[in-house]
Amino acid sequence: MGNLQVDAQQVIKEIRNTLTFREEELTDEAALAIIEDTILRDKKMAMLPYQESQKLIRRIFYSLRRDLDILQPYIEDERVSEIMVNGKDDIFIEIGGRLERVDLQFDTVETLEELIRRLAAGVHREINELNPIVDARLPDGSRVNAVYKNIALNGPILTIRKFPQQAIEMPDLIRMGSITHEAADFLENLVRAGYNCFVSGGTSSGKTTFLNVLSNFIPPSERVILIEDSAELQIRHIENLVRLECKQANAQKKGQITMEDLIKTSLRMRPDRIIVGEVRGKEVMDMIQAMNTGHNGSLSSGHGNSISGMLRRLESMFLQAADFPVDAIRSQIAEGIDVIIHLGRLSDGSRKVLEIAEIEGLIQGEIKTNLLFRYKPNHGLMPCGKGLIHREKLELRGIFQ
Repeated sequence: MGNLQVDAQQVIKEIRNTLTFREEELTDEAALAIIEDTILRDKKMAMLPYQESQKLIRRIFYSLRRDLDILQPYIEDERVSEIMVNGKDDIFIEIGGRLERVDLQFDTVETLEELIRRLAAGVHREINELNPIVDARLPDGSRVNAVYKNIALNGPILTIRKFPQQAIEMPDLIRMGSITHEAADFLENLVRAGYNCFVSGGTSSGKTTFLNVLSNFIPPSERVILIEDSAELQIRHIENLVRLECKQANAQKKGQITMEDLIKTSLRMRPDRIIVGEVRGKEVMDMIQAMNTGHNGSLSSGHGNSISGMLRRLESMFLQAADFPVDAIRSQIAEGIDVIIHLGRLSDGSRKVLEIAEIEGLIQGEIKTNLLFRYKPNHGLMPCGKGLIHREKLELRGIFQ
């Protein structure tokens, strides 16, 4: 087996030289023909079983002619939602909500590292031993996270979260059972009327997708400032749209642009609404203050395991920015956010809206919520509670429920 691997590397080197020399004039079909011919001419390679030789041919083709190397087929497969590379030998994919290991490996650690560096460079970022963590994106909007081998003990780590080429809309979520017609219509009216909505959820619960769906309800005549750590949202119906993206510091530790910087500068851009892709730290203070200063209908998301847990995390993140009294922070949050939508991922891999709650206000030093919808197994997302209390924004827009 070892000799066969050495021979394979020699064949790959020969093919690479041939394709590099003729790259300008070769179509994919012609390149594939050269690879097949080279494999079949090699005596040891020709002894491989048919399926093995075809697998090797495809692997060489993707490594030489596609940006994502051996991961390219999974990028192109619409059923695959996530790709996880744990070092050069262990590759997993999520397909249909389930994790599967794939029978592929990178030839060398250096090959995987080169792929990661290329992805980072594509969005003007860098990864090396001094900057061992990078967040980036692919041209199709897929999210990329990579960790260098000096802090990842089992080798370079690459995680790609894919987003569908065709943006998911509310009818798609209804069809998938993620939300009911009643709750969807309710949220549409809230967004149109200018309620500040916050999407909460755990890892891979669908926060970004749902935030994108809610943004579709923003009236197209409004001016929207979209702020993200790494561009992911696909807002297409807003003509007056400004997209801002954070920037990491360079090797000299200069040039960093943070989420806080972008939120602050967005306030000088005359926004009707501000959308903050996901809050993770002290930028929460600037986001909440923006929601409290007339930018009705703003949207954001954050990582939380429940609505109450999300509110506690918002307090903690706010404290990172300023040492305010807890009551003052809670008051700001209660006044800034109108509604929280909590998402979850069930054991069968499906993603659903689990709760929708209104922020009723600050009562006796605690943020009180009014639960409006709750997911119940075998029943779905059911209305509950006493209905929406704060109806002023609906009435001002002439929307009556």
